Amino acid sequence: MSDVQSTPEAQQGATELTINDLNALKVIIDIASSRGAFKPNEMVAVGQTYTKLESFLGTVAKQAEAQKAAAPAGA
Repeated sequence: MSDVQSTPEAQQGATELTINDLNALKVIIDIASSRGAFKPNEMVAVGQTYTKLESFLGTVAKQAEAQKAAAPAGA
C-alpha cells in the first residue's frame, strides 16, 4: 500500500455530498434497476432507499421553492 497524504481541503471536497449528487444517485438507481442490475432479493432494499431519496429530494425542492417565494422581490 502506498501512503498518500492529502490536505484537509482535499478531504473535505471528496466527502462533500450535494443535492445534485443525490439526484444523480436517484437516476443511477433508476437506470440500474431498469437494466436488471439488482437481484430480486435486493429489490426491496433498493426500492426503500430509492423512496427515501425521492422523498428527501422532494422536501428539499419544496423548501427551496418556499425560500424563493419568501425572498423579497428586490433582493
